[in-house]
Amino acid sequence: MKKVLFETHHLYYWPNFVPIVEELKNRGGYTVHASMPRRSSDVQQTILSQACSELDVVFVAADSEPDRIEKIIREAYDVVMVGNIGQLKQIVLPDALTVMVYHGIGLKQSYYRDIDDRINIRAVESMERLHELKEQGHTNLVLTGFTKLDKLYTISENEPEQLKQKLNLNRNKKTILYAPSFYPTSIEKLCPQLSVLSANYNIVIKLHGFSWEQKRYRYQSGLCSELAEKHDSIQLLPNETFDILPYYKIADVLISDISSTMFEFLPLNRPIIQAECFSLRLKHRIFRRRFWRKLDVERMQNVDFAYKIVDPADVIGRVQFALEYPDEMESLRQTAHNQYLYKPDGMASARLVDAIEENLK
Repeated sequence: MKKVLFETHHLYYWPNFVPIVEELKNRGGYTVHASMPRRSSDVQQTILSQACSELDVVFVAADSEPDRIEKIIREAYDVVMVGNIGQLKQIVLPDALTVMVYHGIGLKQSYYRDIDDRINIRAVESMERLHELKEQGHTNLVLTGFTKLDKLYTISENEPEQLKQKLNLNRNKKTILYAPSFYPTSIEKLCPQLSVLSANYNIVIKLHGFSWEQKRYRYQSGLCSELAEKHDSIQLLPNETFDILPYYKIADVLISDISSTMFEFLPLNRPIIQAECFSLRLKHRIFRRRFWRKLDVERMQNVDFAYKIVDPADVIGRVQFALEYPDEMESLRQTAHNQYLYKPDGMASARLVDAIEENLK
């Protein structure tokens, strides 16, 4: 039996890992564990521990971070999966195979900077990214597709309807999914507009985990909680709902800003609205170059498959138009899917495990 550890740096990495966990379990011959760095708050630990229990995955925990690392070292894992570099070198033994499934495919430069020579296999979600990384000199690449999206192809036909009932959505209204990033974010600018939109549409809000847990961003979940309390048509998903995939299926249109969700939503070929009305920190308002250095500006400028808004008030008209003419950008979304994602077959995890097993030989 090969021992595999999923080092889940943050809770929102887990949906990327779940399809790989399931693929390993289906093949047999693997003992699967998961762990998360010890922090001051136990919220993420508790949620992940429960999620692991549901998948029959052993959750590795300890009272302190040094104790957790010591436990991991003692287990001597054959394979360690990570979503970023994190504490990689502290938890990986020399003979272990290390695999990176990067936690996002959005518009941030961290995708290209979060790199370490200790990674043996790096899963890549598209042919375009493969070429970009090869040009930078990387040779540890495997073209797999984005593993998180595998489950999109296995959701049953009944599940979206059950989800709509669970959320008490009005069947006579179209549904907007609002999935903003935590920084830079459109939340402050768009919340008043969501209030207006709620008169004619169902609105489901899925926030980033940091909007609930990190002190500097907690005001964001506060704003959205107030909205949901005031409007029956607005449903705010709780922090415990860390997997957005099922909610893609019930959405007629997606509103986001710089989140990976814009790319993840492409397989559904439904309208996408990108809000470019960000609230920036003071230092980034003063030193704008620092802000733009964080973003993949070229990729951001090349996004032509979404309706872009700069003025928050424009979102109302854009939503109305997108839902009235949902096929208008269909061909652009299909082209974007081929550019930013690999095969739409739900087999990314299988391709990755094939590569892992080939390396383990």
